Amino acid sequence: MKIDDAAARLEALGNPTRLKIYRALVRAGDNGLSVGRLQTRLDVAASTLSHHLKTLLVVGLITQERQATTLICRANYGLMQGLIEFLVDECCVETICAPAPSKMPSQSAIVVLKGKGTSR
Repeated sequence: MKIDDAAARLEALGNPTRLKIYRALVRAGDNGLSVGRLQTRLDVAASTLSHHLKTLLVVGLITQERQATTLICRANYGLMQGLIEFLVDECCVETICAPAPSKMPSQSAIVVLKGKGTSR
């Protein structure tokens, strides 16, 4: 992943509303959520939601699929995993890593995430 792409994706997630949207889609799994359900769940105006979804879509963090008259949004797990891998790729290459705090996910937790819902 290029650093400019990673920066754009992290910037998109830096907005509280977009982060709430993204987390809701991650929780929804491969089934995703309709735009209407997202709007109800997050109590966001339709125009505001549309604006934030477009931002997440442009950087590739989410995908959208039209099913008849319903627009389904899903988290792009493959890209999410790629972003996480980019962030930890060079962990401790210049030193020995200190033990991770108990709240930090272990490397095995990151590997488990890789298998969840990825479709490449």
